[in-house]
Amino acid sequence: MNARLQKILSQWGIASRRRAEQLILAGRVRVNGEVAILGQTAEPTTDRIEVDGTLIAMQSRPEPVYLLLNKPVGVVSTCFDPQGRPTVLELLPPQLREYEGIHPVGRLDIDSSGALLLTNDGDLTFRLTHPRHSISKTYQVWVQGQPSTTALAAWRSGIDLEGQYTLPARVVKIEDRVDRTLLEIILTEGRTRQIRKVAAQLGYPVLQLHRTRIGNISIDGTSPHQRQSQSLASGAHRHLQLVELQSL
Repeated sequence: MNARLQKILSQWGIASRRRAEQLILAGRVRVNGEVAILGQTAEPTTDRIEVDGTLIAMQSRPEPVYLLLNKPVGVVSTCFDPQGRPTVLELLPPQLREYEGIHPVGRLDIDSSGALLLTNDGDLTFRLTHPRHSISKTYQVWVQGQPSTTALAAWRSGIDLEGQYTLPARVVKIEDRVDRTLLEIILTEGRTRQIRKVAAQLGYPVLQLHRTRIGNISIDGTSPHQRQSQSLASGAHRHLQLVELQSL
């Protein structure tokens, strides 16, 4: 059955769908010897599809892999870093690193830690990162100072951030200390460094940010889908259970 090239490349674990589009635009994809164009369709069982001169064979389609990683601070959420910083793929054992097309789903900035999904299923990546989908993400965030009731109310209802209002968020005060406050924040959108920017704009800069949950999938062993408690240590990973994958 014919399908768009970017979908074929993502299903075969070559790249996420967005990355596949970039490969096509860069002229690195050929179909039956001709340079492909964005939007082109192909039949993977009969057409000769090549990426950087390497033939994609029907029988080479990799088994899908779905992982939950507890990303440490200081590690970048990319497959390769030109600055030589450690990447999330380097945290995986060799047998998983060799799986074709494994990549992080979305981003967690280098100064933040916690839950990050990795997969070679480009279709899942596309669905989870598309703006029309609203998978909630839960964070434990230490901020400087003690946010006022007014500031927390503004954060919950949405503020003008770089010309666009943030969506309503759940913001709960967990712990007060003399110079800092622990908040639990649940978002249904993922703008770049959103929590850090909002906190700074409100006057309470982030000191530490840790993502504990993606949807109902947790790194602290409290997921309703897990058969038993299984907390992930920093830098550790586990395979998603089928019921967790279905919940996404």
